[in-house]
Amino acid sequence: MTTIIDARTRHAVALTAARDRLLRMSVHLPVINGEPGPLHARILVVADVLSRTLEADGHQLIWACELPDPSPERVRTLLTFTTALGVHPPASFTGSSGESLDALGGPADVDVFGDGRHDAEPGVWVEVGRADGTGAHRQRPAVGEDLLAIRLGLLSRPYHRPFTLTPGDVVEADRTLLRWRERVAHWACSPSKPVPREVSRAAADALAADLGTPAVLDLLLRAEVADGVPEGQKFETFASLDRILGLELIREIGRPPPREAG
Repeated sequence: MTTIIDARTRHAVALTAARDRLLRMSVHLPVINGEPGPLHARILVVADVLSRTLEADGHQLIWACELPDPSPERVRTLLTFTTALGVHPPASFTGSSGESLDALGGPADVDVFGDGRHDAEPGVWVEVGRADGTGAHRQRPAVGEDLLAIRLGLLSRPYHRPFTLTPGDVVEADRTLLRWRERVAHWACSPSKPVPREVSRAAADALAADLGTPAVLDLLLRAEVADGVPEGQKFETFASLDRILGLELIREIGRPPPREAG
């Protein structure tokens, strides 16, 4: 069962919904000046990983994204941004809590925010820590740039702690993604073997206890270099955990290797 720290009480709360309806989540974005910034990216990525974790836990979920200016241009900008970050799109973009209630079919079970809001809305409050940094603000990637590197950088820290994502962090995350995707494509050619039970259990426990994505990433790092582990098992491990992390680690399977210059 997935639990999360409620920002109001600072206690762990089990996330459940009635059996006869979807679990409802409302994601609140702060004011956007120009293009979305690092905090917007972090809120969206945390909400996406939370929804993937809940769905893996057997829940069906619907979510709405509330923002101060849901104009058609702003919505198009955010759709481009969410797609580049690997975030599944919401059911609706809304401009108020009332609109979110209508879009969700009732009050939210979970509210995700990151701007210090503390109003009287019901449900569990998930407060995302402040995020600063360069390179996490562009709504569309430049040529050769992969914004999933920013997603990886964001997932490498506990979601509730403030931090600064530096250009060096993004470069290192991009190198890690390139290496993992190349290795996953190579491992995919080996006979498949199931994910080790202890790895599955450790990942599920980390995610269920307040979205411990850094611990899940550490599991991948250890699996990558583990001696004596069949390559087909490494492939299944990476592919399985990436269903939650959303880093597109199987992207290079079946693609020809890049040609060397010269």
